[in-house]
Amino acid sequence: MGILRQSEKLGLPLMNLVRFKGMPILDQLKLEEKLLRTTSDNWCIVNDGADAPTIVMGVSGKPAELLELESVIGDNVPVIKRFTGGGTVIVDEGTIFVTLICNKDAVPKVQPYPRSIMSWSGKLYDEVFQGIGDFQLRENDYVFGNRKFGGNAQSITKDRWIHHTSFLWDYEDRNMTYLKLPSRAPEYRSARDHTEFVCRMREYLQRSAFIDKTIKALDNYFLVQPANPSEVSSCQVAKFAHSTRLLSKQELEDACSSTKPGTIAQSASI
Repeated sequence: MGILRQSEKLGLPLMNLVRFKGMPILDQLKLEEKLLRTTSDNWCIVNDGADAPTIVMGVSGKPAELLELESVIGDNVPVIKRFTGGGTVIVDEGTIFVTLICNKDAVPKVQPYPRSIMSWSGKLYDEVFQGIGDFQLRENDYVFGNRKFGGNAQSITKDRWIHHTSFLWDYEDRNMTYLKLPSRAPEYRSARDHTEFVCRMREYLQRSAFIDKTIKALDNYFLVQPANPSEVSSCQVAKFAHSTRLLSKQELEDACSSTKPGTIAQSASI
């Protein structure tokens, strides 16, 4: 059976699997951007937990609209603007990250468009959560019933795409208070606050089981090959400029000042 299974998989594209434990989310995002833009390989990155609570915003996110800035600044919570679209999340050691970076022809019938990629990813995770909770892809979120546990973001280039997800295996209620209710939210949210809108994956399955099931599901679409995390993260690319960056305290303070009564908001590129 083993030989037969391997021969059946010979026609599948190669997927390099890189696993990290507690990699800082800024480092992870910079690595993802580099692999997307400077390599021609397929990659799956699994990072089991961030090293510290960090807010991550989409490329077009505006801190004044999305964050409780006085609390964020007062508590010295780092804020990152990533290179992909999507919404704002706060991540920590209870977050599990799964990133897929693929060539546009890597998965049959998946076109390099957001809806096509999301549809396929929904099927992938349907295999992961088969028989576990009431899993659904609702709009652009992964949910159990009507409560979100996985947020997604994407970026698409001419020949490649990235789809990355932050999974809430667990979270601190206090961390959710740093996030404002966004003006643009999925219809199914129904104006619920963060603690009523999200749920914890740990109530449904073990952390290690989720990771194992995800890798097993990928095995149906790719010839998955483990890669050395140290070698991948240390590879250098000359003249590569990351667009993912940490916002400065001054930028956050300026954004906070612009929202106070009597202050004329200045348009700023951040």
